[in-house]
Order: sequence, then structure tokens, then C-alpha cells
Amino acid sequence: MTEIETAEGKQVPDVTLKTRVRDESVGGDNPYRWQDIKSSDLFEGKRVVLFALPGAFTPTCSSTHLPGYEAVYNEFKKLDIDEVYCLSVNDAFVMNQWGKHQKAEKVKLIPDGSGDFTREIGMLVEKDNLGFGERSWRYSMYVENGVIKKMFIEPGFGNNCPDDPFEVSDANTMLAYLKKTQ
Repeated sequence: MTEIETAEGKQVPDVTLKTRVRDESVGGDNPYRWQDIKSSDLFEGKRVVLFALPGAFTPTCSSTHLPGYEAVYNEFKKLDIDEVYCLSVNDAFVMNQWGKHQKAEKVKLIPDGSGDFTREIGMLVEKDNLGFGERSWRYSMYVENGVIKKMFIEPGFGNNCPDDPFEVSDANTMLAYLKKTQ
């Protein structure tokens, strides 16, 4: 497993994602309930930027990847991007806490707890060398109405990669691409 085929031109995977949403009717200190979201609903009729990363609370993901997209979110909106999503093979509890810790207010965090979306798009890798199990490879993509128009996939795709490349899935690379295509 050394090279990955891009999913450009294909529909995003249609899977069910398990999320937690705030619901004051639940009461208590943790007023959240489970809500299933179809991935197709996240993309249908929208222009979306999605970036995926190996894990919440990990160094590059927390110091650079998510903060980078959060910082330039308004630039994406000026380019008529409807949503910016951050996806990780983490459960809803972890993604919610990471979002609070990161003070992410604009980018929507999407839990892919079972890795279904990531597996279907061909970006699931083993990270057993780090004790992570199966996780997403780092990438970003631009999607129009559910069709993947462009993907930026980090080099070195493969299981148990000894490093964590972060060269092309950053917010500025995606912004430059979108500005060029306007």
C-alpha cells in the first residue's frame, strides 16, 4: 500500500455517522443526545471543503491543521463555500471535547467513529505503530453537491507510516486552489 487513487469525480460515500447534539430537554450536566447523520446530507446541494486528519488531540492536528482552517474560515465563505468540515476516525465524545478544547466555532467537526466514511473513500490506514489502530490518512477535498472535485492527499500514503506528512492538506493550499478556479 504505497499509492492511493484519488476519488476525484466520484460521489462522496453515503454512510451513517453517529453524532452527539446538544439538547436541553435531556437535562443534567451533559445535555446531549445521539443523532444519526447521513453523510449525503452533509454535502447535498452544498459547496464543501472537508479536511481529514489522524486524530483529535494529536500534535499537528491540534497545533496547525484544525486551527489553520478555523483561522481562514471567513475566506472560504467569501468564495461561496457553504461548510468547512473536519473529519477524523474518532467517536462523537472525543470530537466534541476536542472542539471545545480547540475553541472551534466555525469549522464543524465530524466524527467517523467506525471509520465507515474513511474506509469507503479509500483513506483508512493502520496506525498500529502509534497505538492508534485504524485512522484516516491526512487529506483535504473540495466537494460540489456531493461530487468530489479536488483532493489534496498527503504523500507517503500507507499503513504504519513512520512520519506524519503535512504538506498539501492545509487550509492555504485549499484556499489557493479555490481562488485559482473562481
